[in-house]
Amino acid sequence: MNEKVDVYLNNLDQWKEELTKLREIILDCGLTEDFKWMHPCYTINGKNVLLIHGFKDYCALLFNRGALLKDPVNILIQQTENTQSARQIRFTDITEIEKQEAVLKAYILEAIVIEKSGLKINRKKTSDFDVPEELNKKFEEDLNFKKAFNQLSPGRQRGYLLHFSQPKQSKTRTSRIEKNTAKVLEGKGLNDCTCGLSKRMPNCDGSHKQL
Repeated sequence: MNEKVDVYLNNLDQWKEELTKLREIILDCGLTEDFKWMHPCYTINGKNVLLIHGFKDYCALLFNRGALLKDPVNILIQQTENTQSARQIRFTDITEIEKQEAVLKAYILEAIVIEKSGLKINRKKTSDFDVPEELNKKFEEDLNFKKAFNQLSPGRQRGYLLHFSQPKQSKTRTSRIEKNTAKVLEGKGLNDCTCGLSKRMPNCDGSHKQL
């Protein structure tokens, strides 16, 4: 057990009981406890297998290679369209966790086998994503924007490409591009914090709503 996780759990105002139970289940599966990205993280042979985290409406197990799990009871959730590898199992109270303890252990043990096996996920490359016409037009009109976009991490680029491509109407696609231009120029991703108040940096946790 990692002392940093003890401190993290003791300071929680929400999901303390649930995450403590998840921690107990995970450690019973033989994983090593660490604390990364401000969350309890669990590893095997130094490689990340899963972590636990809490949000406003739910807490969750997050499997790093969850897309490779068989999911026989259909409980894995793809957090966003841009998420290719990780998958969540979400909970809203401790009774859900207690009822599914045997299932959760089976998923965790399968995740350990997958990590040990070295199985890889066939990820879509950034070049495989469609670039909307409106974005190409923006690139032509604003070379600084194009340069900033190309300097973003592949994951951030994919997030924007999905977001910009979703609307059916051209004017809505253009609006989304203009709305996010400043973030791109700052090197920020679609879901990155821009106010500096987030406790889940670099991700936004809604703290900007306090301003």
